[in-house]
Amino acid sequence: MDANGKRILVVEDDPGLRFTMTDNLEEAGFSVTAADDGAEAIRILESEMFDVVVTDIRLPGKDGLEVLREAKKKSPSPSVITVTSYGSIESAVAAMKLGAEDYLTKPFSMEEFLLLLKKVLRIRFLEEENRDLKRRILSQSVFEELVGKSKAMQEVFDLVALVAETDATVLVMGESGTGKELVARAVHRRNKRKDGPFVALNCSAIPESLFEAELFGYEKGAFTGAIRRRAGKIEQAHGGTLFLDEIAEMPPAAQAKLLRVLQERSFTRIGGNESVHVDIRIVSATNKEDLKAMVDEGSFREDLFYRLNVFAIRLPPLRERREDIPLIVEHFIDQIGGSRLVSESAMAILMDYHFPGNVRELWNIIERASILCREGTIEPEHLPTEIAGEGKTRSEAIPDTGEILPLKEAVRRFELEYIQRVLKSTGGSRSRASDLLGIGRKALWERLRQ
Repeated sequence: MDANGKRILVVEDDPGLRFTMTDNLEEAGFSVTAADDGAEAIRILESEMFDVVVTDIRLPGKDGLEVLREAKKKSPSPSVITVTSYGSIESAVAAMKLGAEDYLTKPFSMEEFLLLLKKVLRIRFLEEENRDLKRRILSQSVFEELVGKSKAMQEVFDLVALVAETDATVLVMGESGTGKELVARAVHRRNKRKDGPFVALNCSAIPESLFEAELFGYEKGAFTGAIRRRAGKIEQAHGGTLFLDEIAEMPPAAQAKLLRVLQERSFTRIGGNESVHVDIRIVSATNKEDLKAMVDEGSFREDLFYRLNVFAIRLPPLRERREDIPLIVEHFIDQIGGSRLVSESAMAILMDYHFPGNVRELWNIIERASILCREGTIEPEHLPTEIAGEGKTRSEAIPDTGEILPLKEAVRRFELEYIQRVLKSTGGSRSRASDLLGIGRKALWERLRQ
């Protein structure tokens, strides 16, 4: 690993060792800063960036573990090598648990020290290269703020790109937390009205008595408390897009008036007589699986349904596109900031979870885990207990059929059952399943043949 440009902080209270380490590092081409105690090192870390911090654990005042904690708070955080005396390996283990990359035991040779440093820098380089590669892959899988490489999401991206160029009314369908408003915003940003306002109204969040005033606005004196004219959401969206979320919850009286807006692009404020003409595009959304069923039972106007349902886009729930979970997690971590990673075991748990709250729930999980792990790696213990499976009983985790099997046969059955679950989550795609399982296609085919 090339030493040029690499900055190293050496924290060592032994003057002789500190000088020797600094001298050898500079001779090898590194840029070195030295500190003789933990407090000084922490002050330096507050204002400077380093690639690697090499710190003795036993220091006067603030010890090496405190230096390590402060180093890992930096973004991006440096790699840390701790130095411990022979017989104090437990200190090195504690440092590794706090995020140190490796450790040296005194006494050590400078050759040993430089080899370890270059190994740590090489690993750091590969991790950064891997993160850059993931970001490049992610950038090719992000449509506006929607993330996904699955076939289902690629179809959504294609539909959004197609309808965005038109003025057609769009109905977005999907469970809560799937990202329906993100679809609406993507349609808006790719339309000729992109420079106009994007106005959102959650129909389920407005009391029925206030709904029409919120949607259509009102004139001064229209009712008690109306001390001035107020523009409603429709008027505010003039020249842009009006997004009506949870459209199924719209009161019947407002449904009739919205129909007129769709037909004539005009409306009347409450308490007024003047028709107000607007140039808007309407995108609506619902979490109802079958809005047509509400039409059939008479709780939603049929004529309004057909006006809204000119172009329908269905967003799949997260459980139907599990192969997108790693990409979404990476995207969320980038949004949160920092240099966090996700362990394979934690990712496996996320991949196996059914996510009733969909992408919104995954965001909450990653945000919480990022706080708990600081700048380290997200592990299973950073996930909520209901996600990590700690709340499962043994009978839920391993069904008791009453049959006692040899361990090898029990493992084989579990493996095949798990492969079937992964195949189901990928829609039967063996190539995607082999990627998720981390095995070759030939190995997957052999297990399926069995």
